[in-house]
Amino acid sequence: MRDYLLQLQDIHFARNQRSILQGVALDIYQGEIVTLIGPNGAGKSSLLKIALGLQKPDSGSVVRRPGLRIGYMPQKLQIPETLPLCVRDFLALARDYKPAQLPAVARRLSIEHLLDSQFSRLSGGEHQRVLLARALLASPQLLVLDEPVQGLDVGGQAELYGLIGELKSELNAGILMVSHDLHLVMAATDRVICLNQHVCCEGHPSHVSQDPSYLKLFGRQMPAQLAPYTHHHDHEHDHIHGPDCQHQHGPLAPLKPHSGPLIIKEPKA
Repeated sequence: MRDYLLQLQDIHFARNQRSILQGVALDIYQGEIVTLIGPNGAGKSSLLKIALGLQKPDSGSVVRRPGLRIGYMPQKLQIPETLPLCVRDFLALARDYKPAQLPAVARRLSIEHLLDSQFSRLSGGEHQRVLLARALLASPQLLVLDEPVQGLDVGGQAELYGLIGELKSELNAGILMVSHDLHLVMAATDRVICLNQHVCCEGHPSHVSQDPSYLKLFGRQMPAQLAPYTHHHDHEHDHIHGPDCQHQHGPLAPLKPHSGPLIIKEPKA
């Protein structure tokens, strides 16, 4: 039996008499990267909030592994320049923050030189890396990333997706990524769920990219030679067909070579 982290079944959700989610199912297992894609208004943000426990569905079930530790990276976090908050102090605000973990996380994400910088003055790539560091300080078993490459150019996106793949192995965690653009995440994920209020199609990226529901929303896949990061698979996923069911800038500073795997001691029970 597979080691599940999170299971959502038959999720229905509406707001102001408008249906947002209709019978959605979502399973996340340890050691896999799942990417949730869909056009604006597809219900991705609502489903994410339900998965995180920030919002209750109108009906359906949400089951989390007992004691599940979740690290969450939001799209953006705006802090006014008038608030002189340095990166070190910002990270110290993380839930269940443990100062002893900061050196390893900062070293792994190459943000050691940023710890005393003002958070509001970071570049787009630096900002995203600090937000990822904050999520990792939770020693997560499930890492939830909402549009993690927002604000990055294509090179920065490729590098960050490569890093996310490495972190999955280092943490032995499950990763749920949310995006509206599959062209780059196609190569950096184990399983794709295409959402447009309901699950349009689901499965291995190479299968989803040819699914009529996906093609109706996104058109043809980006040519393979433009995919920046190749994620190798030694397993198969079921392909489920459903009824028919639509980016940004700032460089990411290079990671330090041979930075080594991330080792975070799990908190004692």
